[in-house]
Amino acid sequence: MREKEQISVFDMFKIGIGPSSSHTLGPWRAAQSFINALVKINQLENVNSLVVNLYGSLAKTGLGHGTDVAILLGLSGDDPIIFDVDDVLPKYSRIKDSRQLFLKGVHKIDFDYQNNLIFHWNKIDGYHPNGMSFVAFFNDGSSFCENYYSIGGGFVVQKEEVSIAFSKFNLPYPVDTAADLVSWTDKLDCKISELVFRNELVWRDEASTLRKMDDIFEVFSASVYKGCHSFGHLPGGLNVQRRAGDLNKKWLKAGNYNNFDSWIKKIGMGEKSFESILDWVSCFALAVNEVNASFGRVVTAPTNGSAGVIPAVLLYMIIFRGKSDKQAVYQFIATASEIGSIFKKGATISAAMGGCQAEIGVSSAMAAGALTECLGGTTRQVIMASEIAMEHHLGLTCDPIGGLVQVPCIERNSMGAIKAILASQLALNSDPMKAKVSLDAVIATMWETAIDMNTKYKETAEGGLAKKVPISLAEC
Repeated sequence: MREKEQISVFDMFKIGIGPSSSHTLGPWRAAQSFINALVKINQLENVNSLVVNLYGSLAKTGLGHGTDVAILLGLSGDDPIIFDVDDVLPKYSRIKDSRQLFLKGVHKIDFDYQNNLIFHWNKIDGYHPNGMSFVAFFNDGSSFCENYYSIGGGFVVQKEEVSIAFSKFNLPYPVDTAADLVSWTDKLDCKISELVFRNELVWRDEASTLRKMDDIFEVFSASVYKGCHSFGHLPGGLNVQRRAGDLNKKWLKAGNYNNFDSWIKKIGMGEKSFESILDWVSCFALAVNEVNASFGRVVTAPTNGSAGVIPAVLLYMIIFRGKSDKQAVYQFIATASEIGSIFKKGATISAAMGGCQAEIGVSSAMAAGALTECLGGTTRQVIMASEIAMEHHLGLTCDPIGGLVQVPCIERNSMGAIKAILASQLALNSDPMKAKVSLDAVIATMWETAIDMNTKYKETAEGGLAKKVPISLAEC
């Protein structure tokens, strides 16, 4: 039986840099943790050399996911929340070319990329497929080693923490399953979002929670807006054409706006046919993940690879359903996080563990549930919407071409967003008491499917589309 895992809204939603929460943000945080460990034992200035070892999925698709980029910047002491995204690749290149690394920005060591950052293609750490080790060698000949595991969604743990990646204190209203959600909201006569806000008081006061939610929404908005005003090809070698910018330009024709608020207002004043709404929701999702694929700043929702689903559905609610007040935004974020936490506790949000059902599937379920509550749905309808969304993502594989978070990842965000909206509509027009499948049953099934899924379909680029495309593309 799993030890209780307490997850905050801001564990599920983290601000970071793309393209992957498990392969970029996680390793970045691991590198920072290792440097902090050196500082803690007063050995940072005594480091003579350093070796980083990458295993499993991190080795197989690390280059396409920017794992090496993240580790070098993390060791340099840079933080993904505030680091200038325009300097990500330039700084990475400077470190490689100079063969020098400034640990935490202050202690210079020689660092040969080829010999000091090692991809162990055929080795998997038995604790988790996203394993890595950092080894520092000191001037006196001794060494210091730490092992880390990036378990999805930017969560990073060490071996003794693999099954306990969360706060260990008790919440007043603990939720581990969908059944718990029903029980507590019935007992307290409250919405899921209200229950979340009560639990968040354990971490911080409500004003602080709302400020942090404002930060999340700001990055949601900025990533959509930036993606819809960016053009050209994505980095990485596949030469994938950005589409969101061209689509936005085509549909809005004349600009006449200069910021996010005036832009979405202009969209809202336009056509509202089924086709138009479908177009815009798809465009929003594409935009975020094109930003993500180009080392831009996004929010893990619950991962970077699925970062576009929730912002797309949230903007659908704001622009096309008229729920634009701040309270609705807070409600959406809170409800989505709670649904995501149930999946995290009962299954996984790591594609390396469960395939893309664990990323796009979970994000679609989160968005469906959040939209449903904001549109007036009951707790049971929220849960039904989440169940419907995940039910139709079960078994979805993760087979990124060239190990890049581009094909089929970017389009899948559009598909996940549309499925979320449909799932919400079905739930809002249904009697959840007559549902044949529970959300808890779907989560259990998802986990069993993850266990049964062939490893080559778990973010290794060794199966599916990653093997069926021309070799000239896959070898990017």
